[in-house]
Amino acid sequence: MTKVAALFLLAGCGILAGATHARAGGPSDHFPNFPGNSPGIAQVVALDECDPTTFNAAEGPEFCKNIALGYSTTLANLLAGAEAGTPDPGWDFEPDTLVINQGTTVVVVDQGGEPHTFTEVKAFGNGFLPPLNPGSAASVIPECAGGFGSVAVAKTRILQGSQLNITGLSKGKHLFQCCIHPWMRMEVDVQ
Repeated sequence: MTKVAALFLLAGCGILAGATHARAGGPSDHFPNFPGNSPGIAQVVALDECDPTTFNAAEGPEFCKNIALGYSTTLANLLAGAEAGTPDPGWDFEPDTLVINQGTTVVVVDQGGEPHTFTEVKAFGNGFLPPLNPGSAASVIPECAGGFGSVAVAKTRILQGSQLNITGLSKGKHLFQCCIHPWMRMEVDVQ
């Protein structure tokens, strides 16, 4: 029986890992047995693969709480990829696109190893940490300006293992990105 359960778990992980588009908002739009799915709730997961040794050496003890088994990205590799404009795809919001009904609560869960933001922006662009922008660009989009010194940005922060609830989205297209890791982006379409 454990072999069958392991196969179902692996198949479920494969489906979830490959998902780039999801629809939520009503009972018929959800897998009924998927944890966290209920009418009026849509889940988004923030992911990363920080290497605890290199991140904690630079950022302080317990900064990176990665629980990935067998794979992680060093801080040097993350910075090099971001600088070159080829950021690590392990830092991501899943799904990439979400279609919901108006009134649905978007629940963003940080299952990565480090903090992120889920900040609504008018247009995607650079975050508040130049080393994580392409070419280490110092320019910052208005919604990310000031970093965590801005209350508006600080309110969108999600720590490892925590969640952020987004409510009251109007009909139309909404863009969200991480102001720390600006390649972490997603679109929420409200119908």
